[in-house]
Amino acid sequence: MTPEQITLVRSSWQQVLPIKDTAADLFYTRLFELDPSLRSQFKGDMAEQGRKLMTMINTVVNNLDQLGPILGTVADLGRRHVGYGVKDHHYDTVGEALIWTLGQGLGEGFTPAVKLAWINAYITLATAMKQAACATT
Repeated sequence: MTPEQITLVRSSWQQVLPIKDTAADLFYTRLFELDPSLRSQFKGDMAEQGRKLMTMINTVVNNLDQLGPILGTVADLGRRHVGYGVKDHHYDTVGEALIWTLGQGLGEGFTPAVKLAWINAYITLATAMKQAACATT
């Protein structure tokens, strides 16, 4: 990611934070619309799951310029997701739901440049998770 893309992700994330609970609800609603079979992978409190998701995204956003220290945590997350039944193609669905959610939350602020920056950020995260998951199987 370029420094400009990191700035775009961080500044747009600041606009999402005040609506993070709504964003989490939008994300999971969209995720289950895109792939209803994923609903069975979530057994717990979805509000808590949404809080965990927003916390993880916040951590990644805050560390985009120095991912090294958090890559171990991201890899652990990828390995854990294998146990939840997550497959490689699920990452595409999650990415689609995330980008859609950001578009909903940011409205006109979700410019093509912001969208591309978020796609690159997500690809970076998803790739690290998939690589760790692949090493597990």
